[in-house]
Amino acid sequence: MIILFGAPIIERVPMAALTGVMIMVAVSTFEWVSFRIINKMPRQDIFVGILVAIITILLHNLALAVLIGVIISALVFAWENAKRIRARKYLDEKGVKHYEIYGPLFFASVTAFNEKVDVQHDPAEVIVDFKESRVADMSAIEALNKLTERYAKNSKKLHLRHLSEDCRMLLKNADEVIEVNIIEDPTYRVATNR
Repeated sequence: MIILFGAPIIERVPMAALTGVMIMVAVSTFEWVSFRIINKMPRQDIFVGILVAIITILLHNLALAVLIGVIISALVFAWENAKRIRARKYLDEKGVKHYEIYGPLFFASVTAFNEKVDVQHDPAEVIVDFKESRVADMSAIEALNKLTERYAKNSKKLHLRHLSEDCRMLLKNADEVIEVNIIEDPTYRVATNR
């Protein structure tokens, strides 16, 4: 209401007084306890907070500073998730090698995923199980495509298992790019008493 109807009144207040009010609001709303726990906070969070403050001071644009902070936080999150991809490996009684993948397969985790697979020493048939993972983007699809080609060059067969519906859709949409043998998972029905 003050901005809409009281603009002529606010124009009479000196800018120095409005600046003082803004400074007092900033001082009273700042979490001063964060200085005491700064050594316990993740370094990425500290870096993003300081970066946002510096950009705000230098460019006088809080919206741009927050946008840059959000982008950097998202990239840090992607980098941290890339480190979390794991693979459990074992041979079954038929001599088929299984890779159970844990963590999302996306652009940042492709390199770690490729390092976990041993095409040269694997048997003729390999199953990559995505029960605890998901294929998230085109970089992951390209990684699976290259992995399939590497196995094919060594006369070995690669199967993908337990892909979620959205992962299968992503692979189906990219069927011109990728050729993968997907083992269809059974549809389970619940028995009921009638």
